[in-house]
Amino acid sequence: MTVRTRFAPSPTGDLHLGGAWTALASWVVARRDGGRCALRIEDLDPPRVVPGAEARIEEDLRWLGLDWDDAPVRQSDRGAHYESAIATLAAKGLVYPCDCSRAEIALVANAPHPGEEFVYPGTCRDRDPSRRMKRAPALRVRVPDEVVTYEDAIAGLVEQNLARDVGDFVLRRGDGVFAYQLAVVVDDVAAAITDVVRGADLIASTPRQIWLMRALEETPPRYAHVPLVVASDGARLEKRHAALAVRALRNEGVSPTRMLGSLAHGLGLAATDALATAEEIARGCAGRRIPWRRDPWPAPATW
Repeated sequence: MTVRTRFAPSPTGDLHLGGAWTALASWVVARRDGGRCALRIEDLDPPRVVPGAEARIEEDLRWLGLDWDDAPVRQSDRGAHYESAIATLAAKGLVYPCDCSRAEIALVANAPHPGEEFVYPGTCRDRDPSRRMKRAPALRVRVPDEVVTYEDAIAGLVEQNLARDVGDFVLRRGDGVFAYQLAVVVDDVAAAITDVVRGADLIASTPRQIWLMRALEETPPRYAHVPLVVASDGARLEKRHAALAVRALRNEGVSPTRMLGSLAHGLGLAATDALATAEEIARGCAGRRIPWRRDPWPAPATW
């Protein structure tokens, strides 16, 4: 089976070092064995899209030597596919409207840990769907009281009880915007993705995506969640760390081989941080098990 991976940036700004980190990891997983890479632009939420960001991201990826097969796919063009998936789930009795506001949910829901999302308490699950709605409803999917388990190539065994830890999650918001959890599943299936390589901040999303794929009668891919890139002081990258955007480092004179060599060493793709092209890194990983890094990687203070 041909390995197929994808890199899926959101065009909300310039490509930052963390994006280049996951792009390289995903690209190497495919290219080391002659596989294929896809580029997907996750532009579902129009107010967050920055004009020109998509073109700059693609230019920075090419500058790094990270190419892709076929034309980029934009989620904003794929609404009919998401609607079709919702219809399939609705035919199984798994979809219902919910007119709860965020504030109403927060009053009665519990977040498992500080900073994590609220678990939807099922307020609208058994209400009459023909009732008069207080506002344009979201569409939620009924999840079972079931533990989803998978083996992550980096994080190891991951388990999550959907009902307890997630609750009935949104498929389409009240304003008509399709949810990430639905779109990413539909798009990965359509692109025949075999291996999803992405950031560790998405580990908690994976069990619900696996369950959703199975509900759509599809086979989930393999997953590998790479650790996050943090600033040199250990803080998570934010907009204030603009100096760690790939474009900013380019403008300072950092070469693509310097950037790639450092990222590859940090990821565990290379034994040293010596200058390297993407092709050289992929060849060095061919035929061997990658000793992935498991802890957050502090970006160099100087290059």
